[in-house]
Amino acid sequence: MDYKMSELVAKTGVPKSTILYYIKEGLLPNPVKVKANVHKYSEEHIELIKYIKYMKEEMGSSNEQVKLVLEKKNNSFSSSYTMLAPLMNTLSGIEIHSEHYSKKEFTEHFDIDEDLLERLLADGVLMPIGENDYTQKEACIVNLIENCREVGIDYALIKEYVKHARELAKLELKMQEKLCALRDDKNFSTLWKIVFDTLFKTKEYIFHRATYKEFYRAIKQELIGT
Repeated sequence: MDYKMSELVAKTGVPKSTILYYIKEGLLPNPVKVKANVHKYSEEHIELIKYIKYMKEEMGSSNEQVKLVLEKKNNSFSSSYTMLAPLMNTLSGIEIHSEHYSKKEFTEHFDIDEDLLERLLADGVLMPIGENDYTQKEACIVNLIENCREVGIDYALIKEYVKHARELAKLELKMQEKLCALRDDKNFSTLWKIVFDTLFKTKEYIFHRATYKEFYRAIKQELIGT
């Protein structure tokens, strides 16, 4: 189905000037020119505009990041994870202006015990983004482990926590693969909203609420017991 610019604006809620800017920047394909000053847009334009709007407003992605993804959008999603490229920094949890250290610099700067560091790396408790790329995030985890050891908290509990986190990650990847199999140009943005919402919104809700419920149950039992 073909659409006029006015219909495109009405269906997406994105101003004409912004749509023209997206076309100019290569985020959207050029419309079909019917005659002078008359252009036709397609369902693909609507889906892509919704996707771009979502990525920029909800995920804070830049034009460059979105453009990189859209250049690969026709690849098989089951064999390419380029669609997640704009969000990898967010998934890493590392702030843009974070200081980065080599392993040697990391141990010296934060006074980290090298044997403890190697054990945490071997157990998968510490997961630096790169083989020789450490930040304050890793230092916080090492500090947590040291504090746990100091008060006698079983290290096995930490390893169990990490184990479940990895299992969740596998489920998330499995969900993405299922969505990839359903993908076509018409449901492009909707499917990826599901992926992004699961990774960045639903997970937080489920984790925090589950923790809340467990703590609430424990507190309630303690109060009843007294």
